[in-house]
Amino acid sequence: MQLTRHTDYALRVLIHLTASPDGRATIAQIADAYGLSRNHLMKVVHGLAQGGFIATQRGRGGGFSLARAPEEISIGAVVRHSEPDMRMADCATCPISPSCGLTGILAQAAAAFLAVLDRHSLRDATLDRAGLAAIIAALPGPDALVSGDAPCAPRSD
Repeated sequence: MQLTRHTDYALRVLIHLTASPDGRATIAQIADAYGLSRNHLMKVVHGLAQGGFIATQRGRGGGFSLARAPEEISIGAVVRHSEPDMRMADCATCPISPSCGLTGILAQAAAAFLAVLDRHSLRDATLDRAGLAAIIAALPGPDALVSGDAPCAPRSD
C-alpha cells in the first residue's frame, strides 16, 4: 500500500511544525524547504485545519501551528483524514467479487495497517526533533530539487 501525495505532504507539514523551533510555519516556508507546489500545499494545510490538526492565523505574522500537542495527534487519524479511499483494490467493479475471498483479506490488511498507525503519534515520528530541525534547515530550497526528485515521493494520485 502506498499513500497519496496529499497524505505525504500532510505528514511532512505536521513533522515540520513539530521540529520547528517556534512551532510555526508558512506555506511558502514549507513549499520552499521541500520543493513542493504552493497550490497543492494550500489544499493540504486547509484540510489539516479542517481536521483540527493545525491552527491557522491570517495576516501579518500569520501562518500555522499544531492545534494539539504532538502526542495527541495520531498518525492513523491523519492518514484516515487525508486519504480519500483506503481500499487496496477496487473489488466493487470486479465480476468475481461475490465469491472471492480476497476482498475480506484485503480489508483485514488495511485494518491492520491502520491499527499500527493508530498506535503511534506525531511525537513518535519526531523523537529526534533536534536532528529533524537540522535537516530541515539544511534542505536545499525551491530551486535545487527537480520535479520527482523530492525525498519520500509517493504515488501521484
